[in-house]
Amino acid sequence: MQPIYKRILLKLSGESLVGDNGFGIDPTMINRYAKEIKSVVDLGVEVAIVIGGGNIYRGMNESETGIERAHGDYMGMLATVINGMAIQAMLEKQGMYTRLLTAIKMEQVAEPYIRRRAIRHLEKNRIVIFGGGTGNPYFTTDTAGSLRAVEIGADVIIKGTRVNGIYTADPEKDPSATKYDTISFKECIDKNLKIMDMTAFTLCMENNLPIIVFDINQEGNLKKLVTGEQIGTLVK
Repeated sequence: MQPIYKRILLKLSGESLVGDNGFGIDPTMINRYAKEIKSVVDLGVEVAIVIGGGNIYRGMNESETGIERAHGDYMGMLATVINGMAIQAMLEKQGMYTRLLTAIKMEQVAEPYIRRRAIRHLEKNRIVIFGGGTGNPYFTTDTAGSLRAVEIGADVIIKGTRVNGIYTADPEKDPSATKYDTISFKECIDKNLKIMDMTAFTLCMENNLPIIVFDINQEGNLKKLVTGEQIGTLVK
């Protein structure tokens, strides 16, 4: 099987690492994702990863917590580094070479993000994990994923979720919702479909970077997707 993408950016939510624990990091989930990622790396695909931090810290209303938004966002950025270190450890246990790059300098655990260095790591078939978001408050990890994907020249952003694509409505709430196989950026905006936050989505649209939303928890889906099978929903 030949991959149809040379370089991908895989976006995972922090919540996807929770598993049955209800909080934190479930080693079973990380191990599952590591195996999925290895299956496409073995095909020669260059893989970059962005993980959220919602399983450890999710920014909450300042009036409820007393923590101002910018301060809370930096806390969330640090949470993404913890998740990045966790998946890095599991990927290396599977025998893969990795590099963790962070937008906030912390040389003891990761390299600082430098675009050219990230691209060089990918060219050397190392999996690159981007931690620390964009390094700025008020931006989500979806935006960090879109930004890094554009910067490294990824062919596609692959967004792993717990549903198998984009629907006309939330399929977990509306059983009559129907799935799109392909949809345009404009249709997503017109129909107010919440795929990413608008900053992240607009960045992809303006740079003609396709997005695929798929079920990351279905074994073998990532490999099928990168080899051209119709998996999930393609936004282009």
